[in-house]
Amino acid sequence: MVAWGVISSGMALVQGPWSFYILRFLLGIAEAEFLPGVIYFFTLWFPKTVRGRMVAVLMTALPLSSVLGSPVSAALLLTNGILHLRGWHWLFIIEGLPAVALGLLALLILQRDMQSAR
Repeated sequence: MVAWGVISSGMALVQGPWSFYILRFLLGIAEAEFLPGVIYFFTLWFPKTVRGRMVAVLMTALPLSSVLGSPVSAALLLTNGILHLRGWHWLFIIEGLPAVALGLLALLILQRDMQSAR
């Protein structure tokens, strides 16, 4: 998710069609690995009896994020001119930064837990 957040924030730097195509391709690569990775980790973290419920919670997050994220995205698009950036620039920056921060936090927590498990 760190790579996804960096690339997503980098979409604010798009200058023309080729930079858009390249970053969007890289963003697709980063997105493609997320769901299979989460499902794999679910097999490590949850017993079979609970795993189906956890996958259902994960799948429920998609429509929930659309319901909650759409008004936020619309509001961000109205931020034209703040720090000389357009609204769509802010949309990508604010979308990517939490993913980077939470990804790094998750990495630190998982590394600490792995070390304490040894």
